[in-house]
Amino acid sequence: MKNKQIYIKKKSYFAHSENRMKQEGDILSAREYFFKMKNKNLFFLLKNRYSWMNNFLDKNDRVLELGSGASLLKEFINIKIETSDLSNQDFVNHKNLDATNTKFDNESFDKVISSNLIHHIAYPIKHFNEVWRILKPNGLYIINDINCSLMCQIIINLMRHEGYDFSVNIYDPEEQCNNKNDLWSANIAIPNLIFDDFRKFNSNLNNKFKIIHSSKSEFLIFLNSGGVISKTIHIPLNDFLNNIVLKIDKFLSRFDKIFALQMSAVLKKTL
Repeated sequence: MKNKQIYIKKKSYFAHSENRMKQEGDILSAREYFFKMKNKNLFFLLKNRYSWMNNFLDKNDRVLELGSGASLLKEFINIKIETSDLSNQDFVNHKNLDATNTKFDNESFDKVISSNLIHHIAYPIKHFNEVWRILKPNGLYIINDINCSLMCQIIINLMRHEGYDFSVNIYDPEEQCNNKNDLWSANIAIPNLIFDDFRKFNSNLNNKFKIIHSSKSEFLIFLNSGGVISKTIHIPLNDFLNNIVLKIDKFLSRFDKIFALQMSAVLKKTL
């Protein structure tokens, strides 16, 4: 069933120079900030964003993370994972790796993970076909990404960070859904275009996956984190107060088309 989206407008893009957040795309500064500043809000956010993935991982799995960016996800995973990115940073295991054409052998991995990658992918169909190719039989694709809710659209238009376009054709493997030549180009509508009607998207993949987990989350804990890569202001809170905020978020996320800023999904390879 299709989950009908709420729009302010169907398309909104901003140039990098218009971004009101600081240090856009500076993953080295983001890593230094995470490990040295000990921002409890940010740690709390990422712990809740990533730790649930451990429920789908086994100690003997070979696991690949696509689009690792600042490579913070692995800090919250209980087993060793292989990181990868289109960049060539020293802390990444597989450098200069295109998530639509990884060059790995067929059926190389038990699990593939991506976090806030899909909205940066220019050709979503190619990406999902590639993930299916490198997954072993019954392998899992574990996903966390942006939910372009009403509040998300308002925030994007206020902060002018990234952008969205609900008019792109995600089913055409040759239609570019964002700027493939810009590492930080983003269309945060892409995850919703995929998962709000996953049956239709999956049919264009010849039904290669089935969803075994799906949820929406995060509002205030995201807004008050200070930002994961790009930075903005935040009010420092201790764990007790962050847990209260999390409870509020869990209630607000029930109204996912309005409030939730993130979505998660686990896809199982079926063919």
